[in-house]
Amino acid sequence: MSTLADYSVVCEALANKKGQEIVGLGLGDMGTFADVFILATGNSEVHMKTLVDAAEESLSKLGRAARVEGEGSSNWRLVDAGDVIVHVFSRKGRDFYKIEKLWGDAEILTYEYKE
Repeated sequence: MSTLADYSVVCEALANKKGQEIVGLGLGDMGTFADVFILATGNSEVHMKTLVDAAEESLSKLGRAARVEGEGSSNWRLVDAGDVIVHVFSRKGRDFYKIEKLWGDAEILTYEYKE
């Protein structure tokens, strides 16, 4: 099973691009399609695109192929790399989808950004 530490380079890339509220959810046995969700919030559509690009690039450095969904959405974009899925939200999207609440039984994995 993956942990957030396995993907600290992804969290760091999101933080370096000023992603907000970066958090991970360890799905454990709950997730049949992924082990970890990484969530981040952007403050505009351009910022969300920047965060998606940063996630894709960092996953590529880990040798992970990723597929992006929701590129036309102003609320939620998803970067799927198999056992890790990066969710990039607008503020409105984060409040609407409430992924942390939806996956309320998941282990909260925090990321401490060090400048």
